[in-house]
Amino acid sequence: MANPMRDKIAKIVAAIESLDELEREHRDSTLEWIHSGARIFRTKKPDVPPMHLVSYFAVVDEPRRKVLLVDHKLAGLWLPSGGHVEPDEDPRETVVREVAEELSLAADFIHPGPLFITVTRTVGGDGGHTDVSLWYLLRGDSSRAIEFDHGEFHGVRWFGFDEIPFERSDPHMRRFVSKLRAL
Repeated sequence: MANPMRDKIAKIVAAIESLDELEREHRDSTLEWIHSGARIFRTKKPDVPPMHLVSYFAVVDEPRRKVLLVDHKLAGLWLPSGGHVEPDEDPRETVVREVAEELSLAADFIHPGPLFITVTRTVGGDGGHTDVSLWYLLRGDSSRAIEFDHGEFHGVRWFGFDEIPFERSDPHMRRFVSKLRAL
C-alpha cells in the first residue's frame, strides 16, 4: 500500500546532494530504511521506534557568517535547534512548528529542502537512540535578541563559523559547516 508522505520524504532525501562519502552513505541507507517499510516516525518518547526522523534547522546569519546554536539541556551539547517529525508530518512543517515553539521565530527558509542529512546515535539521559536528521537552513539576524524555550535549553548563542565549539556539538557539525561554507 502506497504511503504518500513516506514517498514524499524519500524524494526529499534523494534530492540531497552529498558533501562526502559519509553523507552519501547516510542518504543511501536512509532511502533503504524508508523503502523497507520500517516505522520512520517517533511514536513514543524517547526511543520508539529506536530509529526515527528528526528535522534540524540551522538559523544562519549569512552576511555575518554566523549560526545560532542552542545549549541543549538533555544532550549536553551545542546543537542546531530541531525536533522529531510527527507521524505523517512533512519534515519542513516540523521546522515551521519547532522554530515557533523553541525560538519564537517564523521559519524563513534559505533553501526549500534540507541541505544535509545525518544518521547519528544520540547521547544524553535517555540512553540513546538513532536520529535520522534532515538539516534545513533558516535566515536569521544575529543583531536581534532570541527568545527561547528555557525548559529545553540553557541558552542560545550565535557562533561565527570558526568559533563553534565542535568538541561539544553534534558529531557532524564540522562537516555541516564545511557544506555551509561551500554555498
